[in-house]
Amino acid sequence: MPFYEHTVIARQDISPQQAEALNDQLKHLIEDNGGHIAKIEYWGLRNLTYRVKKNRKGHYSLLAIDAPAAAVKEMERQLGINEDVIRFLTVRVEELDLELSPILSRRDRPERAERTETFAAEQGA
Repeated sequence: MPFYEHTVIARQDISPQQAEALNDQLKHLIEDNGGHIAKIEYWGLRNLTYRVKKNRKGHYSLLAIDAPAAAVKEMERQLGINEDVIRFLTVRVEELDLELSPILSRRDRPERAERTETFAAEQGA
């Protein structure tokens, strides 16, 4: 089966639990159509570069999918109907990257926290 990376942006006024429920709904939809979700990452509420459907922020999620094309097409059809979804993008890839995405791995780096503390100390001095 082909591999896909799928990114979803949901409206800013839904709760993080509703965004996670949307991810679970997509997972069940793919699995019911013979596919498999290898990874789901919830990136949280992030700023959009420009307004999209009157939203300045959105709940971002990344899914690594191993599924037939028909399952992905059905998922995209369902997302097009869903009022909570602002945008989505599906890209076919050669292989799935199961490590943390750069968005999440950047949050966990200790050197970033050290740089922030150093900058704050310099500004206060």
